[in-house]
Amino acid sequence: MRATQRGFTLVEIAIVLVIIGLLLGGILKGQEMIVQAKIKNAISELSGASAAYYGYRDRYRAIPGDDPNAATRWTTPSPATAGNNNGVVEAKYNEDCGTPGTKESCHWWDQLRRAGFISGSGYQQPLNAFTGKIGVQTGDASGSTPGAALGGLTGLIICSAGLSDKVAIALDSQMDDGRSAAGTVRAQFQTTLNPDIGTAASDYQETGTNSYTVCRTL
Repeated sequence: MRATQRGFTLVEIAIVLVIIGLLLGGILKGQEMIVQAKIKNAISELSGASAAYYGYRDRYRAIPGDDPNAATRWTTPSPATAGNNNGVVEAKYNEDCGTPGTKESCHWWDQLRRAGFISGSGYQQPLNAFTGKIGVQTGDASGSTPGAALGGLTGLIICSAGLSDKVAIALDSQMDDGRSAAGTVRAQFQTTLNPDIGTAASDYQETGTNSYTVCRTL
């Protein structure tokens, strides 16, 4: 006699579908938790740098990087580099700080670290969760004059590059007004890693592949 072929029962199919649903739900929930962690981290990085900046100013009555007394205040293991005390953190946020020279945007980090306001040592800008640079500059694209950046940000600004569209939108919404070309937090669409500061994006576009450089005033 031919063996009777037995298919899956409705109960067995239902159990399999429930298991698949649970697995997919767990994966999606895990991905959302990762995104939320990156959003909190991005906000924490900017807020932490801002707090360190104001702490330094309160203690030394000077702007980190532009501090004229840095060289005499810290002499070991090698002397810090004094700033010119003109009220401007000169050079761009995305400078190559492996060779800091007189780039005050690099010495900004070194002096904050020597003062103990942020962890680590040296001149290099920290990297965010997307391996983009977190850096400071004054105003315009050259980072040498107090002119407006991103269509309106003036004075000292801090920028975080390479943020995914979802993180950039959430960061702007939680720290400001959620608009890329208005307020104290602004963003530009980027096609290269750590781009120079230029024109603010007209609006955020959440495609899942877009990246932004987000800046805020300090």
